[in-house]
Amino acid sequence: MPDPRRRRRCRTTRRRPAAAHVEVEADTAQALAENVTLTFSAESESDKAGITSLRVVLPEGITPADVTYGAGPKGWTFGATADGYTVKGPAVAVGEDAEYSVRVRQLPDAGQLAFKTLQGYGDGRVDRWIELGSSGGHGHGNSAPVLKLEAAAPGATVKSPTPTPTPTPSAPARPAPAPSPAPSNTSAAGETAESGGLSAGGWTAIGAGALVAIAAAALLLRRRSGTAAG
Repeated sequence: MPDPRRRRRCRTTRRRPAAAHVEVEADTAQALAENVTLTFSAESESDKAGITSLRVVLPEGITPADVTYGAGPKGWTFGATADGYTVKGPAVAVGEDAEYSVRVRQLPDAGQLAFKTLQGYGDGRVDRWIELGSSGGHGHGNSAPVLKLEAAAPGATVKSPTPTPTPTPSAPARPAPAPSPAPSNTSAAGETAESGGLSAGGWTAIGAGALVAIAAAALLLRRRSGTAAG
């Protein structure tokens, strides 16, 4: 009679996912080639959650400004980081591979390029494909995807690096206009002192009053004169 424990061990082995990895291919795998499309294929290693992100560290000679997004899973987006880029979005189906492409302005003059990759899943799991050279372990800690390059074409040269956008300097702030000086009362005070303590308006009022008094007195005198004559 077969050992039931042996049968359980065999079933467990069959359900275990195969060793996964990330692969990279190029439409022109040659040093100093320009406008090269790189296609990455990340194999799923989980039977519980789908892939949601791929974080890539670029090799020396390629800057984030040199890379533009091509295509990827539906709903995924591309974003540059300090040392590479990240493509991410809704989880692909459980067990399904995630494939995307980017366009590189120019490949460096090298024999091979390693693209260290962190592969994230919807349940928080992360597979780290970051080791250089072969790795005997399964799951975390496997080798980074490597692209082997042919020698540069005769006459090929390194192009100037892509300029990094610089912030536009802001215009200097204009100085605030100086407040207008308040009208001084010194002159008016001096004129008042010289006029015996009265302003010009005060003296005008006094003069008008005197004229009215003189006119009234003349009118009264005229009436008296008329009465005496009658």
